Amino acid sequence: MDDTKKDVAMVSAPQDLEKIDSQANAQVVDDIQGHLNRGLKERHVQFIAIGGTIGVGLFVGIGSALATGGPLSLFLGYLFTSMAIWAMMQGVGEMASLLPLPGMIAQSCSRFVDPALGFAVGWNQWYNCAIAIAGETSGAVLLVQYWTDINPAAWITPILAVVFTLNFCAVAIYGEAEFFFASLKIITIIGLLILGLVIDLGGAPGHDRIGFRYWVHPGAMNEYIATGSTGRFLGLFSTLISAAYAFGGAEQVAVAAGETHNPTRAIPKAIRRVLWRLVIFYVLGAFFVGLLVPYNDPDLVNGTGAKASPWVIAIQSAGIPVLPSLINAVIISSAASSANANLYTGSRYLFAMAQQRQAPQFLLKCNRQGVPYFCVAITAAFGLLSYMTVSSTASNVFKWLSGLVATSYLLTWTCLCFSYTRFRRALIVQGIERTSLPFKGPFQPYTAWYGLVFFCMVLIFNGFAVFTHGNWNAQNFVSAYVGIPIFTAFFCFWKFVKKTKFVPLADMDLYTGRVEGDERDSPKEKTKLQKIFSRIL
Repeated sequence: MDDTKKDVAMVSAPQDLEKIDSQANAQVVDDIQGHLNRGLKERHVQFIAIGGTIGVGLFVGIGSALATGGPLSLFLGYLFTSMAIWAMMQGVGEMASLLPLPGMIAQSCSRFVDPALGFAVGWNQWYNCAIAIAGETSGAVLLVQYWTDINPAAWITPILAVVFTLNFCAVAIYGEAEFFFASLKIITIIGLLILGLVIDLGGAPGHDRIGFRYWVHPGAMNEYIATGSTGRFLGLFSTLISAAYAFGGAEQVAVAAGETHNPTRAIPKAIRRVLWRLVIFYVLGAFFVGLLVPYNDPDLVNGTGAKASPWVIAIQSAGIPVLPSLINAVIISSAASSANANLYTGSRYLFAMAQQRQAPQFLLKCNRQGVPYFCVAITAAFGLLSYMTVSSTASNVFKWLSGLVATSYLLTWTCLCFSYTRFRRALIVQGIERTSLPFKGPFQPYTAWYGLVFFCMVLIFNGFAVFTHGNWNAQNFVSAYVGIPIFTAFFCFWKFVKKTKFVPLADMDLYTGRVEGDERDSPKEKTKLQKIFSRIL
């Protein structure tokens, strides 16, 4: 047996093997594990967990949420969404660390609920990631227009070329690229938070102490569609919808589990640190943005691209030269990084669907570096949708694509929370103690139910604005809700074609896919610098 197979030895209780769909499917899993390389190190996983969610939504999209809801609504909206994302990730952490398989998100839905749900989630997430490549690339074009009006195609081509090249290389190279991009994002957002505090306290060249001035005038909560308390509530709710796109990709760490060295150690470590990352990057970010820019700022309301970024507006208003262009360049790299991460994640979802025999089997082919090149190529092709910005304004394309992506994420997060509730009940029925799991999320299953209810609520009322008087817009309606019938069609198709049924709790396979060999690996001694770096992250 070669080293790769030793590292990913599969363990199964003899009596449970009879409960699996078929022995052929188990063999496919083993073969795939022999082809995919566990080339992602612990630091790669940590940075994928951080950087996967930081994109154009956090730097630019947050501005539209501020303009619609106001500073207090923005802060509360991102706080509530952070709580729901944290709740969802606790369940994901338990499932992915126990069963670190490629495309674990789709596989968990198949194993713990119904193969038809896994089919729907897998294909939903695949087209979601594929569209997100175009969405993030369109966002990058928006940002480039801060400097020049040159044809968007001149910028789309090099961005896509870099993203495609990185994903056709070995997964370790992808990991190093994300390590670099995420490091840049982290340094930038922390620097912006510090700068925001300095500006707010009067440390900018003009020495204007802002404080909570903009919470008083024009106000802490903006009225949206209606007036009075109803309008303020709708403004708050609109920030939840905006946050769904900004937080998209939080689950990517579970997708990378199948190619992570020592996943039973790396995945729990990444999940445990999700909370403070959400608080620092999103909640504090939303708080400072609300302090520095009034929600009725003309550039915030009418600007596009970097000109509508509240960070850029705040720096320009503070009279700090050069820095806006530097921040814009970093945001562009963030957009490219998010496109890179979505191509990786989407290709692995497609790979996982083939693994479960829910997609053509030729997609299982990998090159010598362990890259499923057919999956990468097909997913990468959707990045060409970003060329729509050539014939339409980049801002319209970005807004439409981001709406589709947000709906898709909400569907997946809802299914993940429900899958965990079934997983938890299966542990009890099969007599498996939670103490034996590599990771145990706190306050379960209540956290999972909170996430389930929250995501369902946002999903159902995602496009509420189009149903109000005088606000009907067919494009916005389609963008907000088309994902739901597509998801339902996927589910019904597999349900009727394969005659699938809900998996009984006693029959759930909680063994095939566990990684045994690396659980006993002793961590290597770290240098002092590595120890400091590890504690920070």
